[in-house]
Amino acid sequence: MVRHLVTIDDLSEAEIEAIFALTDEFLAQMGTPGKQHRIRGRLPLADGFILATLFYEASTRTRFSFESAMMRLGGQVLSSADPKTTSAAKGETIADTIRVLENYADAIVIRHPCEGSVRVAADYADVPIINAGDGGHEHPTQTLCDLYTLRREKGSLKNLNVLLWGDLKNGRTVHSLVYGLARFGARIIPLPAEGFGLPEHVTRRLLRDYDCVPLAKDELAGTSSDEFPVDVVYVTPEKPHQRSLFSDVKEKGTEVLQVRLPPNALSKIDACYVTRLQKERMPGDTSIAGYPVVDSQFLKDRRYRQSSVMHPLPRVNELGYDLDDDARSVYFKQASYGVPVRMALIAALLNIKPGILGAAAPRKKHALYTRKSVACDNPQCVTALETEQRYLSPKYLVIVEDERLALRCVYCEHESIPEFVGRTGTKKYEPNRMRWESVPDDIVLFPDETSAIAAGFQPYKHKVKV
Repeated sequence: MVRHLVTIDDLSEAEIEAIFALTDEFLAQMGTPGKQHRIRGRLPLADGFILATLFYEASTRTRFSFESAMMRLGGQVLSSADPKTTSAAKGETIADTIRVLENYADAIVIRHPCEGSVRVAADYADVPIINAGDGGHEHPTQTLCDLYTLRREKGSLKNLNVLLWGDLKNGRTVHSLVYGLARFGARIIPLPAEGFGLPEHVTRRLLRDYDCVPLAKDELAGTSSDEFPVDVVYVTPEKPHQRSLFSDVKEKGTEVLQVRLPPNALSKIDACYVTRLQKERMPGDTSIAGYPVVDSQFLKDRRYRQSSVMHPLPRVNELGYDLDDDARSVYFKQASYGVPVRMALIAALLNIKPGILGAAAPRKKHALYTRKSVACDNPQCVTALETEQRYLSPKYLVIVEDERLALRCVYCEHESIPEFVGRTGTKKYEPNRMRWESVPDDIVLFPDETSAIAAGFQPYKHKVKV
């Protein structure tokens, strides 16, 4: 079975660790003396293999690091960096482009402005597809670079305090990163620009899929949170649960773990991850006054004495140039790790280094829903593109959440709550407010009551007990 990397969840924790171990090998073998993070030379591992890089959006680091990685492995590269020169400018669908391009290359790296576009490519490809960023959705290879940098700098990811700074709403690097941090047990501390916090579907998913529990400011008392301007910290409990730290509670009808952080848990910040304002994801000529800046003055706080300052780059004005010579700044080193990390990923996906990846991706936890009764309401989803609507059908994962059902688009992973639910066996519908132990096969979900009636369903009338 061909393996793809569309989201960070396409890799298990063990596979990520194996990729990092191979990255260590490449650095040990090919690192530049005095600058071990910088790869040089060429290996014969990928001789006879070709990598295609298909970029519908601008890129410097991601495209060049992928192409450098393939060449360092001994392979060849085909590159398209201008969408105007591809058949997409003529209206060709993603599926058709991929079904042609897979005849020319052994793996394909794609960056596209529409969320979920790379999932479409993977659905139609017989060669590995790698997501180099799809709109504001995810950027999983950047997450691999980020996690590897943290691991290299700090030795472990577990219990690290990672501050996320800036535009957390639109930044795809952040959306991928928080899932990875939660899976490896780091603490996530959001400090967004005003109005640019983590999207609700991301925070819900942190709790639901990764047991990553939000602690509000009033729950952080006694943890060195005094004068620390954060509203919430996300913490993943250890497994097996330590009864001295955790207790089972009911919250909003769902079993969750309430975490009690030990004293001084937030006395230091291990990493400060800075992001720029994602203007390309925002309507019109959007700007924001007072967008936060991380500079030497900001880092004078005692919590940042040992912080690694990270940034996926490019930077604009949110990261001070006065930090470039600061020993805590690792963002250029972080960028350089992109080559060996992507070398390891390519070698794994092409099975040049056997045993890194399993035969199949980790199984999805939720049931699949393919009825056409609901359309994805994310305007940035690939399903909103007129060219792709010719052949794409809705696909969702059904999430049992509290006393209702939610839908997660398989392509863009945006979540929505249908207002009504019906059963084909009875042709009846009712409000989406039931507690579900499992999802019936004949379930039909509707965005509103009008849609249910138009589909020929009648309201379910509950019998009144006398």
